Amino acid sequence: MVLSSANKPQVFRLLFSDPARTFYSSGDKLSGSVQLEAAAPCRLTGLRVTAAGCARVENRNRSQEVEYLKYEEEVRLEEVLSRDSDGCFLLPAGKSFSFLFGVELPPPGRLVSSFKGKFGSVRYYVRAELQRPSQRALQIEQEFEVEEPLDVNRADLLAPAAASKQKKVTCMFIPDGQVSITAQIDRKGFCEGENININAKFENTCSRIVVPKAAIIAEHTYIIDGRTKVLRQKLTAVRGNPIISGMCDMWQGRTMRVPKLKPTLLGCDIIKVDYALMIYLHIPGSEKLILELPLVIGTVPFSGVGSRTSSMSSQASGSWTSFPSAPPSYSNIHRDLRVGGLRTPLLHDYDGDDDDDDEGGLFMRAPEVCYPPPPAYSEVRPPPRCGPEVLNGF
Repeated sequence: MVLSSANKPQVFRLLFSDPARTFYSSGDKLSGSVQLEAAAPCRLTGLRVTAAGCARVENRNRSQEVEYLKYEEEVRLEEVLSRDSDGCFLLPAGKSFSFLFGVELPPPGRLVSSFKGKFGSVRYYVRAELQRPSQRALQIEQEFEVEEPLDVNRADLLAPAAASKQKKVTCMFIPDGQVSITAQIDRKGFCEGENININAKFENTCSRIVVPKAAIIAEHTYIIDGRTKVLRQKLTAVRGNPIISGMCDMWQGRTMRVPKLKPTLLGCDIIKVDYALMIYLHIPGSEKLILELPLVIGTVPFSGVGSRTSSMSSQASGSWTSFPSAPPSYSNIHRDLRVGGLRTPLLHDYDGDDDDDDEGGLFMRAPEVCYPPPPAYSEVRPPPRCGPEVLNGF
């Protein structure tokens, strides 16, 4: 019998049983097969299948790892292949062989969802190692995704979140009034595609035109040997109407849709993925006034089933209508000016990145609005009223 000089199979492949499956979770069964086929007879000493997963953070010359999954299985080749005189397994030519394997993932609380970021990742894979006599082992690897369920219907995530903040504005060290934000969302937990309802009040007593905005912020935290590296990124944003001096504006149920996001990463010791709703006022010539409310991005959507917590949230949201009356906002006035049912802006819309906000302020332009003519003048006076109202002086 003539053996291959390379002693290497023509086909060495690792396949999962359900290749269309996008992710696995704690307690799931991950199964598959290792396929072998040789063009010429090959000698083997063993086949090992390993399933592993770990979080790893790297920065310059430092790195740190935390292991979450480790499983090894020696595939029993003797049940299919015969042995030669040296005790090695003989893989004959021209025949295909498939060796099955199965891995049961750890119970809930032991795994962390897959993640890939700038300075670290949480990665899971299955590796097959084909061992040969007097030669280096051959290896192939196949990654798989883990997504741990995160239900946003938990009581703590159904509770509302609210905060308020104010800032004194100065111009050349001279006081120039102040601006303030009071904001609330009806719950903290959301999933992809759901709407965040924002209730907010913005007040402006400084001399400048300020612009209210809101954005979803992702914060990635990497930890190596107690040292922390934090990256923040704005993912999606909405913009309100400008507020001139002495006016205020209110958002009542202003919606922001949650884009496609990785869920909040829980349970990892060296990588954290958090989200926040940032509500802020852009102030020309001054730093923004920023207010942040916590967000948790989950995998199990809001069920809509009423609970005591959500009921309290609804009552809290309803209290926004009880604000004392304030002077009408300039933005409300020009929002009501419509031509053909479409809003005609009085200010140039700013659609650039917020990191490059127009610090020079906003520029006014005349509205292209056709105002209705005044009512016709008439000399006719209505007849005087009589009765108790006249007698009483009204």
